[in-house]
Amino acid sequence: MPANRNALIRYKTIDNCLRNPYRRWTLEDLMDACSDALYEYEGIDKGISKRTVQMDIQMMRSEKLGYNAPIVVYENKYYKYEDPEYSITQTPLNEQDLKTMSEAVEVLRQFKGFSHFKEMSDIINRLEDHVASARMKTTPVIDFEKNESLKGLDYLDTIYHAIVNEHPIRLKYRSFKARSANSFIFYPYLLKEYRNRWFVYGVRKSGRILQNLALDRIQSLEVLPQEHYIRNTFFDPNTFFDDLVGVTKNSGSKAEKVGFKVKADEAPYIITKPIHRSQQLIERLTDGSIILEIEVVVNHELERVFFGYADGIQILYPKTLVELMGKKLKRAAEQYTTNSE
Repeated sequence: MPANRNALIRYKTIDNCLRNPYRRWTLEDLMDACSDALYEYEGIDKGISKRTVQMDIQMMRSEKLGYNAPIVVYENKYYKYEDPEYSITQTPLNEQDLKTMSEAVEVLRQFKGFSHFKEMSDIINRLEDHVASARMKTTPVIDFEKNESLKGLDYLDTIYHAIVNEHPIRLKYRSFKARSANSFIFYPYLLKEYRNRWFVYGVRKSGRILQNLALDRIQSLEVLPQEHYIRNTFFDPNTFFDDLVGVTKNSGSKAEKVGFKVKADEAPYIITKPIHRSQQLIERLTDGSIILEIEVVVNHELERVFFGYADGIQILYPKTLVELMGKKLKRAAEQYTTNSE
């Protein structure tokens, strides 16, 4: 049963009163204290009725809010906690609370690397310890995918603030294909995560072509607050990924229809977890296999998704992708054939 803000103020006020052992509290005293608190915090000057405070005490005594407060009356008119160490702020968490907190802690920990959340790290650790001690020997029920050893995560926060504050950055960057690192000024516009790797989208000072750079390939980074910043007019982050699997999209790339046949034993997996949100069922075949179609930009990440299904998927169109997949799968098969001889 949820309690509104005013009720919570009254509960906290009554709690503070009953925890004070140096004063004896009558119902009228509690009414006055609650009235003063509501005026101080909410500007409410109507006062509190005796019935309201009596109902508050009953609510605090009950299990409805999980307090079970040991409030007793002595000498027929004074109120106190039977246990002088009790406080509603120390109420033990129930099982549902613990589950909710465990899930929340795991979600918060995914944002590790951003300074906004560094300030919360101590709170998160304490929450985690509290939940763990409260649940004793229970095991986690959520495990997010993460890669703590991934390079480049320490650049996340710096790049984030450079984007927010519209500051260019100077990068020393080496792509997987480059023989050596290259230094250049970069205007960052968007951070993107894909399969546990982080990328930054932007343009170089020397060009006007949108690029995505992997943070784990950055060798050094310097923010240039005095350098002129060119704002993003190159892409719309809200729609850019609509026709994309992964992160790679060259300037001028257009989405095209990709048809593929899925074997019967793989069909349930791809139906329940579509390769792309545009995925449509085109035909169900008599052997249990299906034909699906998506409309996407053909890129390296899409190819890798299809390779992951090996012989479970056959690309039907477009012709260029059919030929590319055929050549690569043939070379892969030759490796195994050669090794077995």
